[in-house]
Amino acid sequence: MTSSVAPDQPTLQLDLPDPERDDISTMEFLARLEQAWAVCDRFDLQTEIWRGRILRAVRDREKRGGEGRGAGFLQWLREREISKTRAYGLIQLAESADDLVGGGMLEESSVNHFSKRAFLETAQAAPEVQVMISEAANEGQEITRKQVRRLSDEFTAATSPLLPEEIRQRTQENLLPPRAVAPLVRELAKLPEPQQDDFRKLLKEEPELDRIKDVTSTARWITKATEAGVAVRAFQQGELDLEKAMQEAQRLDALGLLADAVGQAQALEAAVLKLHTSWRRLGGLQERLWVESGSSTPYLRDVLDALQSLSGSTMRVSLGELAGGKRVRLQLVEESPDQLEPPPLP
Repeated sequence: MTSSVAPDQPTLQLDLPDPERDDISTMEFLARLEQAWAVCDRFDLQTEIWRGRILRAVRDREKRGGEGRGAGFLQWLREREISKTRAYGLIQLAESADDLVGGGMLEESSVNHFSKRAFLETAQAAPEVQVMISEAANEGQEITRKQVRRLSDEFTAATSPLLPEEIRQRTQENLLPPRAVAPLVRELAKLPEPQQDDFRKLLKEEPELDRIKDVTSTARWITKATEAGVAVRAFQQGELDLEKAMQEAQRLDALGLLADAVGQAQALEAAVLKLHTSWRRLGGLQERLWVESGSSTPYLRDVLDALQSLSGSTMRVSLGELAGGKRVRLQLVEESPDQLEPPPLP
């Protein structure tokens, strides 16, 4: 839905204090800068909503058909140096604005009361939170990201079905802070239902703040280890049961260590893959340059000789002064899956 009425635009008149004046206190100086920054935030939001509407119009025009469908939209983006990710983010912002304004919750002129981040947070919040924020904006209140997050946390902590009734009740009675309960809900939502049930039983027995923090950390570690474990290729070589391994680590109070270890393993494998790609490319380039060079290019040959320490099968890399000038020696051996392990480095 597109609006044909332009929103009330704030006047772009920034009253900036003179940084050379000594008769202005630091508090007043910063307060006036904050007001000016808020004006810029509102302009940013209005501009990006309208850019999103423009991009949506270009995209929708392309959807009308033809063999080159979509090509014109991509060309339009290229000419303005806009990435597809950025373009669709702006389109989503425009659609969020249309939903809030077109749905009758938010008056069009009330958009000026939001900072950009506050508006994005509101668009992603639960409908009940959107109603509360829209009512406040329609009454002329300035809406900040912190305010939206606080309301979202309070609503989530008081209503989420992922929590036992004891936690929801204590949150509504202000016995538990929503800012601690809301992260628990977000972490529980990432877990399979059996694990959610186990944690709910635990929280029902002990609906205290320390237990909430403990369960939140444990759930976060489980998710981190599980997601990283799926990507670690070393785990695919044998019949491993990562879930039971996590249970054992949890009994030892070492689940966080296991999650960090699995995450580091994933990062290491990714680094090795990137290293292999760079090594192959460097080797190919070094070989081509060697063929092109000759006795008449001694300086070029010196450079290529130096590169040999990185492009050959045995690689030596200095770790620099921070590591005491130590060097790392790696041997790269490409082998097919049915080959034996390479011999150890001499």
